[in-house]
Amino acid sequence: MASVVEYKGLKAGYYCGYCESREGKASCGMWAHSMTVQDYQDLIDRGWRRSGKYVYKPVMNQTCCPQYTIRCHPLQFQPSKSHKKVLKKMLKFLAKGEISKGNCEDEPMDSTMEDAVDGDFALMNKLDIKCDLKTLSSDLKVSIESEEKEKEKSLKKEGSKDLIHPQAIEEKLGSGEPSHSIKVHVGPKPGKGADLSKPPCRKAKEMRKERKRLKLMQQSSAGAFEGFQAQGQPVSLLPKAKSNQPKSLEDLIFESLPEDASHKLEVRVVRSSPPSPQFKATFQESYQVYKRYQMIIHKDPPDKPTVSQFTRFLCNSPLEAEHPANGPECGYGSFHQQYWLDGKIIAVGVIDILPYCVSSVYLYYDPDYSFLSLGVYSALREIAFTRQLHEKTSQLSYYYMGFYIHSCPKMRYKGQYRPSDLLCPETYVWVPIEQCLPSLDNSKYCRFNQDPQAEDEGRSKELDRLRVFHRRSAMPYGVYKNHQEDPSEEAVVLEYANLVGQKCSETMLLFRH
Repeated sequence: MASVVEYKGLKAGYYCGYCESREGKASCGMWAHSMTVQDYQDLIDRGWRRSGKYVYKPVMNQTCCPQYTIRCHPLQFQPSKSHKKVLKKMLKFLAKGEISKGNCEDEPMDSTMEDAVDGDFALMNKLDIKCDLKTLSSDLKVSIESEEKEKEKSLKKEGSKDLIHPQAIEEKLGSGEPSHSIKVHVGPKPGKGADLSKPPCRKAKEMRKERKRLKLMQQSSAGAFEGFQAQGQPVSLLPKAKSNQPKSLEDLIFESLPEDASHKLEVRVVRSSPPSPQFKATFQESYQVYKRYQMIIHKDPPDKPTVSQFTRFLCNSPLEAEHPANGPECGYGSFHQQYWLDGKIIAVGVIDILPYCVSSVYLYYDPDYSFLSLGVYSALREIAFTRQLHEKTSQLSYYYMGFYIHSCPKMRYKGQYRPSDLLCPETYVWVPIEQCLPSLDNSKYCRFNQDPQAEDEGRSKELDRLRVFHRRSAMPYGVYKNHQEDPSEEAVVLEYANLVGQKCSETMLLFRH
């Protein structure tokens, strides 16, 4: 299935949930009837983002709160002290049932929801979508069948090998335990940084302490050392010999719990679109968590978070499920990462798995468990999940956190996951966030690319090559325009082409009535 989109144009002067301006927000949007994961990857690398099947791009130099696409580098990520504190808090709760007495409100990362999506959602409800998707899909299939015939044959050969196990793989990937077939600490590829499988350099003071411990061990007649019976084991296997190595993110998340632990946490990844049997079986329970979250955290009235809203906003997705042989075992597409505590759902992270990244869409959780800082915890789990997927699919190496809004202090928390980059809104190149912050302190809208001569390399250059779907046929814009009498049509198509870029304009089909 090709990507089919219906461009809706510029929408300006509507409510912004970040600064609460009634008429300050401006964005361009399109309705995605269907979309390949590669097309969506290319779109988010140009500043787009989806809310259900509505895909939108802020008009950065007009909107009241510029929203910069942000991505984290999971392979180089090291948890900060505050991150470790959250992970330890979770482990204490699971092991002993301890509840932190600290005030969670001082951790802004608990508020990982993007309030401004309400404005986009209200706009989405107003869109007059009259296209019959079934008819559209049928017509499209006939229209492009000839040009896709050879491509479909090759995809079927690859797909037949993988379609048998996506459901089983979902449970395995999100089980809450590291997969035995996945070893996170492997030797780095060139340019990937330090080899985490080797011990780090140690200070002289630490080495003296090590020698002292070994001497004490040798003097012990029983051969025991801090509860560990040596029994001829080489010194390198003793626990204390590893005490100075920094713990990895996985070590902190999956630290072993006692057999009599107070609670059990399990993380399951289930495909949400098309809905898997596991997703369908847990739909109502997941919705109830969402409803409580919206009512208590976002103060929504009881009649606002309906099943219909929940489905359109967080369950429906234009992304086609894909299972290439060289992709992750669960495949690409849209998923819900469910956090099960003692047999019930307490949080759900909505994510997209794309060719080069895991993209975070939304998070909702049971407000009764706010003390666990589930916003931070889920982000760390998603970073670890990206690292896990990278072991099978090497090009999948980024974690996209949505938008970074510097002009909104409560949304700056995303910049605390380092190293990370922001997307230049003019040239669409990635720039380390440290280089962007000084400029953002001076102006809410900034061009991050410091080369004044640099241009958008992916901009639309050949409009006639843009693909259009019109009257049940797919055709180049060069053919389509010969049948058009409306003088404003070319301006609309050109605006769309400049926003999506040359590559997507050639791979996606722009639906025109």
